[in-house]
Formats: sequence, structure tokens, C-alpha cells
Amino acid sequence: MRENELEKVLKEHGQEHIWEAYQKLDEAGKEKLASQVERVDWSMVAMAGHEELAQERGKLEPLSALEVYEIEKNKDAYEAKGLEAIKAGKVGAVLLAGGQGTRLGSDGPKGKYNIGLTKDVYIFERLIRNLQDVTDKAGCFVPLYIMTSDKNNDETIEFFEEKNYFGYPKEYVKFFKQEMAPSTDYDGKLLMEEKDSLSLSPNGNGGWFYSMVVTGIIEDVHARGIEWINIFAVDNVLQRIADPVFVGATLESGRVSGSKVVRKAEPNEKVGVLCLEDGKPSIVEYYEMTEEIINSREANGELSYNFGVILNYLFRVDKLEEIQNAKMPVHVVEKKIPYIDAEGNYHKPEEPNGYKFELLVLDMIHLLDNCLSFEVVRNREFAPIKNKTGVDSVESARALLQENGVEL
Repeated sequence: MRENELEKVLKEHGQEHIWEAYQKLDEAGKEKLASQVERVDWSMVAMAGHEELAQERGKLEPLSALEVYEIEKNKDAYEAKGLEAIKAGKVGAVLLAGGQGTRLGSDGPKGKYNIGLTKDVYIFERLIRNLQDVTDKAGCFVPLYIMTSDKNNDETIEFFEEKNYFGYPKEYVKFFKQEMAPSTDYDGKLLMEEKDSLSLSPNGNGGWFYSMVVTGIIEDVHARGIEWINIFAVDNVLQRIADPVFVGATLESGRVSGSKVVRKAEPNEKVGVLCLEDGKPSIVEYYEMTEEIINSREANGELSYNFGVILNYLFRVDKLEEIQNAKMPVHVVEKKIPYIDAEGNYHKPEEPNGYKFELLVLDMIHLLDNCLSFEVVRNREFAPIKNKTGVDSVESARALLQENGVEL
């Protein structure tokens, strides 16, 4: 971007302070800052402080699930169908691992966190072991794509190299970086984290497929003949990856996507719920639900909106390519954002001071025609690590791992 274009763009969007910072830099610094500005999605930034720009929700209705008892009845058939697809090389997996372990008291990638008690057991290691349960049964390996971020990419790759990929063949593992999004203060002014750099953070897990496309990783997916991608989050250490029963059930259903869900522990549990929105599958977040929706019940007494998502989805690749250019809702989130001021002084706020902008994978579901809601047993497949102690913590995950016979 030429200097006159950069100046025009920044002033058009009320970001004169960035232009002033740019003018004080050397040539290398100018090039770095200009390249970041060039990638800014201004429609995203424009949403800062403007709640009225958020997408309105459509008409919500309950969506039933393929429940555990039904899955158990047909488990052998589903598993056989899923294993057939895995053996044919049609299934790949994407690990969303762009986050840091900050809330766990660690500055490194979250997946590096050690949850062991009597020996080293890392989150990444636990996920690889879960995948190996499937590949051992299938007698072949599932390609694994790991999405990192600018902030943790090098450290993540170094860790996998150091640990020899926890025994998983290196040729079946590829890394790619997710796109970054800028942060703003409450007035929509871009924040800077260094004199030559905007304050950037990963743009949310919803940008994963777009990031596969722009980094060229999608070419490896095509070359391998992968037709289905199972995406999953780094923090659930009990989840099954490329689960042949889940794959087989989704194939058998004829649907183009699938979502693993757990029965809600209680009506107000803070989980997104799979439902129908204007007749299409969708996920409504707990904070978007009215009291009426939260507490509505079916004739048998069950909650109408009873199945919470656990961020483990299966997508058909060709359908993802059809929607890759669709405009996804932007989620504007208040955060505590470190920044430097105009004099170059560094600030690390203790209270939220601005906005980050995120795309969420759950919004992809609504862009597709249908989705299989696939219930799993909570204590067997849901041990998220969000906090160091308390609910959804290192402590609770350790207890669940031990309950499932995992040695720590």
C-alpha cells in the first residue's frame, strides 16, 4: 500500500493516530505497519460500540438429537461405515489451537499445558492419544491439521518437534496460522501493541476454513482426497477425534454436517444450544436465550432446548467451499487489551478497555442446509479446561480423565 493510499484509508476511518505513529517509523517499521493496516476489515472495526449492527436472530425452534440410546442400538453399523470412510482416506481433522494458556497461568500455547500429576501429560499429548485410539482401530492414519496463531505458531511447532509428535507420523501433521483481527478502544480507535504494530489477536475459531484456504493448506486436503473434516477445540481433553461412530452416523443420515452435543446439566448451563433458526440448523448462545426459551419443556418434561454443543463438528468439504465467501456474523467482545499509548508507554489494563472481533464456528452451521445433532455421554467425552480451578478446570478435567481410566 502506497503512503498516500495509507494516509487516505486511515483518515477516512478516523484512525489519524495510526498515521501519526507510522510517520515516526523507519522503513522496516513502516512496511510492517502498512501491511497490517492493509489487511484490516473495516466493516468489522465499524461495529465497535454499535450493538445495533449485530445480526438479529430469526425464529428459534427446538432441534431433536440422535440420542445416546439410539446410537447404542446402531453403534456397530455406524462404526463400520465410519471406519470404511477413514480407511478410504476421506476423513481429516482440524485442531483449533490458536489460543494461549493465560487463564491457566501459562504464557505459552494452551496445548502445552501439563495436566499430569505423577508424570508429564500435556493437553496436546492427550488429544493425540485420543486420535490414536481411532487410528489404531482403523489401521491407518488420519491427516491432522493444526491451526495456530501468530502468537503461538513457532512455539507450537517447536513443541511438537521436541516431543516427536507424541508418536504420530509427522507426515500426517500440518500447521497453518489463522487470520488475525485488530482490537479497538471503546471509541473504535485501533489499539497498538508496539510502535510498529497494531494490537492483533486471532479472529476467532470461525475463520478456520478461510485460513486453510488463504494459507494453501486446502490444497493438501484436495490432494489427499479428504471429503470430511472433523474440527475440534484444544481444551477438551476427553473428546474423541475422527470418531468412526460419529462419522458413520452423519454419513448414514445424509446430512452435510454433524455436531456432537451433551445433554444440559441444568437449564441455565452456559453452553450454546443446537436448534433451528428460521427452519435451518443454528446454535444459539446461552446469553442470547430468553427465560422462556431456557425453561420451555416438552410434553415428557425434558427441556425443549436440551442439547449443548461441545465444539466438535463434522463438515463436508465441498459444502464448506460453497459457503467460504459467505458473510459471517461478527461477535464483538469486551476484553482487557494491553496497548501502548501515543508516547510509547505500555499499559496492561485490569479491567476491559476495548473490543476484539471474532468469527465463531458455530455460525457456520446456520450457513448449511442441515446438521446431525449427535448426543454423547458428558462424562465420557466432555472435559473442557477453561480455568485453573473450579468448573471446567484443570481440576475437573483431571478427575474426569481418571474416571475414564487415564493415568495421570
